[in-house]
Amino acid sequence: MIVLQGVIYSRFNSFLCIGVSKKIYFWWLDVFLFSKPLMRFTPVKLFLLILLAFAFTHAQVNAQAVVCNGSLGDPVFKLDFGSGQGYGAPLGNDVTDFTYIQGCPEDGQYTIVNTTNINVNNGYGNCHPEGWQVVTHDHTGNTNGYMMLVNASQDPKKFFTYKISAGTLCQNTKYEFSAWVFNLIFQAHAGPGVHEPDITFVITNANGEKTTYDTGEIPASSDPEDWRRYSMLFSTGSGNNEITIEMINNEPGLNGNDLMLDDIQFRPCGPTMPVGFSDIATNMPQDVCVGETKNFTLVSSVGNDYTDTRLQWQKLNPNGNWDDLPGATGAQLPVSVTNSTPIGAYEYRLAAADGNNINSPTCRTYSQSLTIRVNAYPDKPSIIAPPVCEGDALTLTATPGAIRYEWTGPGVTEANKAQNPLVIDNASAVDIGDYQVTVFSVGDCSRTSDKLHAVVNLKPVITVNAPPPICKGSATIISADAADAKSYSWLPVTGLSDPAAKSPAAKPAETTTYTVTVTTNEGCTATKQVTVTVMPVPEASISPQKKIFEGQSVVLDAQTQYADTYLWSPAEGLDDPTKKNPIASPTDDITYTLKASSGIGCGSVSVSVFVRVYKKIVIPTTFSPNGDGLNDYWDIEALSTYPESTMNVFSRSGQKVYTSTGYDKPWNGAYKGYVLPSGTYYYVIDLKNGAPLLSGWVFIVH
Repeated sequence: MIVLQGVIYSRFNSFLCIGVSKKIYFWWLDVFLFSKPLMRFTPVKLFLLILLAFAFTHAQVNAQAVVCNGSLGDPVFKLDFGSGQGYGAPLGNDVTDFTYIQGCPEDGQYTIVNTTNINVNNGYGNCHPEGWQVVTHDHTGNTNGYMMLVNASQDPKKFFTYKISAGTLCQNTKYEFSAWVFNLIFQAHAGPGVHEPDITFVITNANGEKTTYDTGEIPASSDPEDWRRYSMLFSTGSGNNEITIEMINNEPGLNGNDLMLDDIQFRPCGPTMPVGFSDIATNMPQDVCVGETKNFTLVSSVGNDYTDTRLQWQKLNPNGNWDDLPGATGAQLPVSVTNSTPIGAYEYRLAAADGNNINSPTCRTYSQSLTIRVNAYPDKPSIIAPPVCEGDALTLTATPGAIRYEWTGPGVTEANKAQNPLVIDNASAVDIGDYQVTVFSVGDCSRTSDKLHAVVNLKPVITVNAPPPICKGSATIISADAADAKSYSWLPVTGLSDPAAKSPAAKPAETTTYTVTVTTNEGCTATKQVTVTVMPVPEASISPQKKIFEGQSVVLDAQTQYADTYLWSPAEGLDDPTKKNPIASPTDDITYTLKASSGIGCGSVSVSVFVRVYKKIVIPTTFSPNGDGLNDYWDIEALSTYPESTMNVFSRSGQKVYTSTGYDKPWNGAYKGYVLPSGTYYYVIDLKNGAPLLSGWVFIVH
C-alpha cells in the first residue's frame, strides 16, 4: 500500500497541469485513500488505486525535460515581447486572463517592461523591493528588451496561452520548444512558506494530444543575471499541425511565485549533422591567400532520424542570408577558390529535412557553418634599428604591424624570433650583422622585408694603473688609457688635480676609490676603478691585563690598523716577538710592550699589557692533626699567594667546620677548639680572581 501510494504521488505530481493546487489533490488522496479511518484494505479500494496509478502513468506524453541533441533549425516561431522605452503593449485576452497594468503588478496582474525599476507612485523604483530582485534588462542583455512580468495569482492557474496556426510548423517534424524564465524572489527571502515558481508547459496539437514538461521549482538566486532556459521536445504528425502552448503556474501566489518570462521559440530538431573539410573532425576555418587556387571538399555525416533524409548545401550571401546551392544535395560539396576569388569570408552549411520538407525553410535543420577565408597579403615590412653600444639592448622594429613575425639574423633565437620589436638584451659583437623579418597576415599570408645591417658599437677597453699606498698628506698619480677615447671623467673629484684629465694627481685625505668613465667617439662608455690607499699613523690597542696560572699560556691579542711590522719586548716567554699576536708563557708576573710600525714610513705606536701569573695551587688529600709533629696541618701550597681567597670546609652531614679568608695559617683540623674525628671532609675554595671554584675532599687521620 505504501509503495502504491508513492507511485500515485509521483505520477500525480507530474500529471497536474491544470490550474488546481497539487496540495489540494494530495489532501484528497490522503483523506479518501490513505487516511487511517479508511485504511482498511478492500478489493474495491485496491482496484481504485491500481486504476489511478495506471491512469497517471499513461496520461503524460514526453514529459521529460529534454533538449535537442541533434541539429537545430532557424526559429520558426519566436515571441520576445518586442523592445522599446516604457511599457510594452498588453497581450490579447486570448493569451492571458491576468490583468495588464502599467505599473507594479499585484497578485493576478502582469505588465510588459524592460526593467523592474518601473513607475511606482508616480516615481521610479523597484517593484516590491522587500522581496524582488532588480532586473535591468532581458536575458540577452538588451536594456530595451521587453519581458513579461507576472505576479502570480493567489491560486495556481494557467497564465499564458498562445495558438500557433496551421502552416507555421511542418508536418512529421520534431521541434524543440524553449522559454527563458527568471525567479524574481531574492534568494535571502526563499525558504519555508515562500513559493518558488513551478511551471508546467503544455503543448496540445490539433488532435488534442498533449506533451507536457514541468520545470519543478525554479530556484531563487542572489544573481540578477540568473535567467534559466527550459525546453522540451515534441513532434507534429501528419495533417493539421496547429498547436497551442500553455503555461500553468503550479504554485499559489501571495508569498513568492513571481517571475519574468522572455524569448519563447520553436525550432526544428533533426539528426546530428557534423560537417568538416575532408573529414568531419576538421571544422575550423580554412585560410587561403588572395591569388592562390585551392580546392576543398566539404563532407558531412547525417544521423538516421528521418525516414527519407534529404540534404541541401547553402552559402551565405553578402546580405547575410543563406542561399541554396543549385544541385548541391549530396553528403559532400566540392568548393574551389581560384586566383580571382576576392578577399573575404565564405560560409557554407548543410540543411536536412524529411522528404519534401526539404523544400520548406521552416522544416529544415542546419549544421554548423564551415568558413573559407580568402586573406590579403600584408604590406611589405621595413625595419628600424638604431645603432647601440655593446651591453645595451639592440631593438629592431618592423612596420607596419602584422599578426605574426618571424625574424632571421645573428642575434635571433627560438625565444625571440617571433617578437616585434625584436629585442636583443646585452648586445655584443656577435649580434652585428644582417637581419630580415617575414610578417604574416590572417591565413599565414606572408611578405619579407629587405635586409638591414644592425650595428653594435663596442665599448672602450680601459687600463688603469694601481698606485702603491701613500702616507696621509702625500700625493700620487692615477691614470687611465683606452683606444678611441674621446673624453675621461673621474669621480669623486675630491683630492684630484683635474677630474677630466687622463692622468690626474690624487691627494685624498683617506683611502678613496676613484671611478673613471671613458666615452668613445661613437658615444659608448665604460668605467673602471682605481683605489688610492692612504695609510695614516698606525693604531694599536690591547686589554691592559692578562691572568694565567703558572704553567699556562696566553695569546697577546693586540688589535692594530695601518701597521705592517711588529716587535714585542721583552722577548722572554714569547714564541715569536715579531708576530702581531704571539703566545706568552711567562713564569712570573711580567709587562710586555708592542711597537707597531708602518712599513712605508708613516710612523709607529706602542701599547703594553701586564700578565699576572698565579702560582699553582697544590691541595693535599690527607693530614693527621695528632700532635706528633708530622703532617699536623692541612698545608695547601701557594694558597697564601691569594690573600683575598675564601675557603669553607664541611662535614659529611653538610655542617660547616672551617672557614677562612686568605690562608696565612694552615688549618689544624679543629672545630671550636676541638680536634675533629677521623673521616672525610669536603672543601670549596674561591680564589677571587675569576678562576673556577676549587672543590674536593680531604681525609683527617688520627
